This record gives sequence, structure tokens and C-alpha cells, in this order.
Amino acid sequence: MGTSRSRIKNEAQYEALLDKGYSKEKSARIANTPDAGVKGGKAKDYEDRTKAEIYAMAKKVGISGRSKMSKSELIHALRNN
Repeated sequence: MGTSRSRIKNEAQYEALLDKGYSKEKSARIANTPDAGVKGGKAKDYEDRTKAEIYAMAKKVGISGRSKMSKSELIHALRNN
């Protein structure tokens, strides 16, 4: 896998996410996000975003097959990636 343990910025959070059952990729992505441990974000729900916004998020994360997915399929893929 492309993620090296030496690149993990928040090792404790990474380990906690692995313990919860998250994949190594998703755990690393979350643990390396600035302010990932900070609560109180005001992001819109996926359902309140446009399909183009959801598609861009899926592209950024690297979800394959996204061009053929509906908005609900993209949301499902983002939530379960």
C-alpha cells in the first residue's frame, strides 16, 4: 500500500480508527487531515450537496467507477470508502 506508517501525522488517531474497523487507507487519510480531531465542523450533509460536488469529492478520494454512479451511489461509496 502507498501509505507508510512514518507518514502518519496523528498516530493515536490512526490506531483508534483501525481499532474501530476503518481501513488503513481511510484511517491514514483521516489521521493526516488537519484538524481531524476537532469537533464542531459545519459541513453540509452529502444529500444537501450537488451531484457535481459529490463527484468531485469522490474523485479526490479516488473512488473508481464514479463516472457511472448516481448521486446516491456516490454518497454510499464516500461513506463506505
